Amino acid sequence: MLSHEQIWGAIDRLAERHDLTPSGLARRAGLDPTSFNKSKRLSADGRLRWPSTESIAKVLDATGASMEQFLTFMRPAKGFSSLPEGAFPPQGSSIPLLGFAQAGAGGFFDDGGFPAGQGWDVVEFPAAPSQKAGVYALEVQGESMMPLYRDGDVLIVEPGAQVRRNDRVVVKTREGEVMAKVLLRQSPRSIELMSLNPEHPNRTIELSDVDWIARIIWASQ
Repeated sequence: MLSHEQIWGAIDRLAERHDLTPSGLARRAGLDPTSFNKSKRLSADGRLRWPSTESIAKVLDATGASMEQFLTFMRPAKGFSSLPEGAFPPQGSSIPLLGFAQAGAGGFFDDGGFPAGQGWDVVEFPAAPSQKAGVYALEVQGESMMPLYRDGDVLIVEPGAQVRRNDRVVVKTREGEVMAKVLLRQSPRSIELMSLNPEHPNRTIELSDVDWIARIIWASQ
């Protein structure tokens, strides 16, 4: 069940992703600029006020975001896990690991970009996974990401983390291509990505062709 905090948090993170304040996001969507102000989220008598489905539809249209992407901005409510139930045992000091070559195949991720299914290995993580629910690791294979990432390097990825310009990210297209790039720019309709290897061209991808995008938060050396 979605909470009041999760819904408003998703709106805040959608605004941040587009370098907007909540007021700026409301204005772009053609709404009253105060619609998403924190003071509007509670009524005078303390009752919770929820954004309307019409308002959410307008901000998704204005930013080019899908409902699936909007749902990934929701943090799990306290006491609940954002990972598929039964997909993995409780994480202690290790997190799921998968090679890039396998990541494009079906069955390894759910609709939110979180690890699911079988075939994952594990890797030790230098920070407590309890502080970053849903993180997983991808192992670099080949030299397509040289000189930044070498064959065998491990990248720690956090689905749902705020993504900003110049972040190193992992992107999965709806055709099953998985790539690590630098996010140069995101518009309501597309994202521009810079290749880590200068021998590979930069990419511009329509948002409608993006399955998910997640930030790289750590890499082995």
